[in-house]
Amino acid sequence: MENCKLTEYSVYWKEKLMTLKRIYLTAIIFGCAAMVVSAQTRTSRELSVEESYLQQSVELMIIREQSRSESREMKQVALEYINDAINRGNTSDDIRAALEYLGTEGTINQVRENGRLLNNYPDIRMKAATYLGNLGTPEAKASLIKMCLADNEPMVLTEVIKSLGRIGLNDNEDTVSAISWIVTRFDVLNPDNMLALSALEAYEKLAAANGGIKDPSVIRTVMRIAEGPYIRIVQERAKQTLSDLRQYGTQSSAQN
Repeated sequence: MENCKLTEYSVYWKEKLMTLKRIYLTAIIFGCAAMVVSAQTRTSRELSVEESYLQQSVELMIIREQSRSESREMKQVALEYINDAINRGNTSDDIRAALEYLGTEGTINQVRENGRLLNNYPDIRMKAATYLGNLGTPEAKASLIKMCLADNEPMVLTEVIKSLGRIGLNDNEDTVSAISWIVTRFDVLNPDNMLALSALEAYEKLAAANGGIKDPSVIRTVMRIAEGPYIRIVQERAKQTLSDLRQYGTQSSAQN
């Protein structure tokens, strides 16, 4: 009986400490946020270079701390701040690093208690993938490919594929190879129509941006979709994609 009481007592104070920690972190973050807002609302004079740098540094510090917080809500707020920063033209590697951390939350970056995964947040990873696509840098593409290799959630991977297609970079065919690997992995055990459709759309965008696709695994993947256990509209889109990819080969032969 005494052991039970001690256990309950320990759990109670553990929860209390976690609550105090969240309150303390929230107070710091919102205190810093108030500094940023105050700086942004000064319209009487332009910010100096030093002030602008300080303002950006404070914002990045807030984003970094929020993204690494144990609180899911804080991570969601971090994503909102990141979206605002990207919309203002901030494509710094600090933003990319925060998105990569959020995009691998629960896959590469795991928090476990008694063997149970505590931070598996597919919705956070999915939104991070979207914003990496908006970031649009080569480094963002590399972060998305890292997510490809680590994630198992179709809804996250669908967004990863869309973002890779939107960025449009395909150096050494690494992007299309990663997409083909994802589709093939799911095609064997758990075919997903939205995943397959997003892959077809990404292939088309990547082909348009790079004058075609040379990786034979892409053709095999598209053929599997055209003939596999997918709904008719996805199969028809795959056949159209094959035709479109063939046109790039025809144009290349004609030019030679």
